[in-house]
Amino acid sequence: MRKNKILCGIVFGAIAGVLDLIPMIIQKISWDANLSAFSMWVIIGFILSVTEFKLKGILKGITVSLLILLPTAILIGWNEPVSLIPIIGMTLILGSLLGYFIDKVGANW
Repeated sequence: MRKNKILCGIVFGAIAGVLDLIPMIIQKISWDANLSAFSMWVIIGFILSVTEFKLKGILKGITVSLLILLPTAILIGWNEPVSLIPIIGMTLILGSLLGYFIDKVGANW
């Protein structure tokens, strides 16, 4: 069962990564930033699937996503603080969805 939940986390993380990439590709953001964002979501999905926080679902997704984003957000915010607004917005949306789906679907995989 644990392997299935991990697979669920990686799959949903990849889906979240693709959803995050769509506006980035439209804006013609560099490929290193695109790869960084995509890999961040795959890693978040994995970590959400194996972490045993007392938080469940949406709150767990938001918490883990923001914690993983924090080091990158410091680097980005140092030079371009305004660009953190959409980044944090997408992190809140995708993190909550990822936490919800991994919690609900992962239990049945």
